[in-house]
Amino acid sequence: MSIRKLTVLTTVALILLAACTSASPGSSPGGSGAASGCLVGASFNDYDQERWAKADEPQFKKAIEAAGGTYTRTDAKKSSEQQLTDIDNLIGQGVKVILLLSKDTDVIKPALDRADDAGVKVIAYDRLVEDEREFYMSFDNPTVGKVIAETIMGLVPSGNYAIIKGDKTQTNPLFLSQGFDEVTKPLVDSGAIKIVAEENIDGWKPETAQSTMEQILTANNDNIQAVLSQNDGMATGVTAALGGNKDGKVKIGGQDADKAALNRVALGTQVVSVWKDATELGKKAGEAALELCKDPDITKVTGAEATKTSGGLDSTSVLLAPVPITKDNLQTILDAKWLTKDELCKDVPAGTVSVCG
Repeated sequence: MSIRKLTVLTTVALILLAACTSASPGSSPGGSGAASGCLVGASFNDYDQERWAKADEPQFKKAIEAAGGTYTRTDAKKSSEQQLTDIDNLIGQGVKVILLLSKDTDVIKPALDRADDAGVKVIAYDRLVEDEREFYMSFDNPTVGKVIAETIMGLVPSGNYAIIKGDKTQTNPLFLSQGFDEVTKPLVDSGAIKIVAEENIDGWKPETAQSTMEQILTANNDNIQAVLSQNDGMATGVTAALGGNKDGKVKIGGQDADKAALNRVALGTQVVSVWKDATELGKKAGEAALELCKDPDITKVTGAEATKTSGGLDSTSVLLAPVPITKDNLQTILDAKWLTKDELCKDVPAGTVSVCG
């Protein structure tokens, strides 16, 4: 054997020995050996949403970096074309896993193909991608929609309803609508309620939700008793269209537990905000990324279950349970330190809500 071949074989043996001996027992998911050198990239389509910087991303980083991995982030600023470029750049940087928060699941498909070719695993985070290869992590979104509708209908069992839905290019609005429909259909069929408007809002923009709600009010001579909004940002726009809804006459529901929305719950201008504990979801996503660095088999990720996508494809997912927040359980959100008492109780009249004094 030549000296050159012997040197190459010795080097390979040393690398393999180092890889085998670097893992330590009792480490976090993925193991410190698996996490060492594990670069995880997050590709955000819209980093400007309140919860990403507040809850999700800090938990990504904490879980990944605590185990010896490295975290990086890109923000496409709502441009699907930019997100395609961002994903290519992450692949070029050598990421092993991408946490993907996409906008348009059809546009993003070519980047998923390139990630797959490069051996990069993709976690579709909180926004489903219609692709059997990707691991989906979110909350049980049909249940989110169901909880919003059940809460509102418990207060308004008859009357005119408006439904404000998210971006039609995304799959989450489909899941949320599925939950809405499960509750509303029997009452619509019986004639107890009438859905006078059902509109998608491009980019989930609060200002578009406001102008859309203003048009709905005009078309119906302000005769609206309830609004099912698929998130709190759009509920902010709905509330603005109602002049602040200060008397709470129109019952509004949303989700995400945004600070402004929780304050509205305390004020009585919004009835419910479904809390999806994004800190827990972010933590689990970081841990899942580390596991995929060690073993790319998505079916072996802790807590993974076989599910179906909205389009009927086989999927592997981790779905967490949501918690509806109303005036009756505001203490839950304070105990979780999701926001401060001052933020929750801003402008709330004394004696109207127990947690605010």
